[in-house]
Amino acid sequence: MLNLKNVMENMEGHKIGIMVLLFCGTILLGVDPTNAVKACPDICLAYAYMTCPSSGNQKLDPACNCCFAPGCTLYLPDGTSTYCN
Repeated sequence: MLNLKNVMENMEGHKIGIMVLLFCGTILLGVDPTNAVKACPDICLAYAYMTCPSSGNQKLDPACNCCFAPGCTLYLPDGTSTYCN
């Protein structure tokens, strides 16, 4: 014969487990990797100048790195360039 007290104690353990699973699922469903913030390193290269589509071919004071100049091209003193996506 089943003891009602043991049955109730077992059900409580299962309820907690189910609640934990639901909580974790809720958190995972709320995470949107397509909307994640892009990390921007705090590294400044010695760029000579930059050009941006909005200013034509005008040489502008360079940004520290591509995080601060999306869509622009940064130029090093030796002439090499980096396009910022």
